[in-house]
Amino acid sequence: MGGKYRVGVIVGDGVGPEIIDAALGLLDLVDAEFELTQIEAGLSRYRREGVPITEEDIDLMRSLDATLKGPLMTLPGRQGYRSVNVLIRKELGLYANVRPFRSYPRVSLLSLDIVIIRENTEGLYSGIEWRAPDSAYSVRMITEVGSRRVIRFALDYALSRRRRRVTVVHKANILKESDGLFREIFLEEIARYEGIEHDEVFVDAAAYLMVKNPSRFDVIVTPNLYGDILSDLAAGLAGSIGLFGSAQIGDHTAVFEPVHGTAPDIAGRGIANPSSAMKALSLMLEYLGVRKGDEGLIYASKAIDEALHRVISEGRVLTPDLGGSASTAEFARAVKCVASELLGSVT
Repeated sequence: MGGKYRVGVIVGDGVGPEIIDAALGLLDLVDAEFELTQIEAGLSRYRREGVPITEEDIDLMRSLDATLKGPLMTLPGRQGYRSVNVLIRKELGLYANVRPFRSYPRVSLLSLDIVIIRENTEGLYSGIEWRAPDSAYSVRMITEVGSRRVIRFALDYALSRRRRRVTVVHKANILKESDGLFREIFLEEIARYEGIEHDEVFVDAAAYLMVKNPSRFDVIVTPNLYGDILSDLAAGLAGSIGLFGSAQIGDHTAVFEPVHGTAPDIAGRGIANPSSAMKALSLMLEYLGVRKGDEGLIYASKAIDEALHRVISEGRVLTPDLGGSASTAEFARAVKCVASELLGSVT
């Protein structure tokens, strides 16, 4: 029997409840005990109580081993509440956003296997903004501490997973101070690592090269905004933004979530692709397994990844976003069946 883990669950807005429920169904296959704690956050709570999440909820998340989170709506405009996603990242110190993108036969536009590691708490997403007459200002804050910790994380990630190269993506030819600092720290840190190739690419060139020659990249480490944009580009090249999850990791806890939005146009229809939430769950199991030395969780993470890859690549059970007609539940059952076979489980 595996260990016991305390995991928070935020189902989120839009399609969140449907896809998170599908992902949680995979825990039946895992040889470990999970104590799940429901945490309400998002638009529904904001409309009912005037706050999308409370300080008590943040404190609770801080005490948990990890949290699985669905997508949360962020209202546009000055009158909307501030992003809960940004708040969680900053309050919990989740400085490393890890987004793996692996292509699928018959689904992806190009063949790629890229991990984007994005600084997750600074840059233009710091939320330091103000209005003046006829103008508006945002502060792009990049610090030495913030840059060094995410760069070290990326290099350690590449080394532990035997990835061949780490590319720092920036725009230091124009943003000489902010991006210049990020670049300088990368060059300082990479000198401490042996066995990892490295290079640097301007962010606009990185977008071009990702389309023209994605095998050019292995692990990318980059400031906040660039990572957000390049991640959506990678998801599009790999087939669908609905296929991928992300890990947001700090020193003491982590949050795992889909990379897409709330998709309110299909919410409640039972046709959302749960792959992103399932991938997020897989990343959570890998994180807990590595952190706690639980090989069973690491094996389960790999089995879920492989099950997703087989079901999507075979193309017999696909949700509408991938050109199929399967429901969320039908797709989830297909993935669970394959994962069960891989794990030798009986469900």
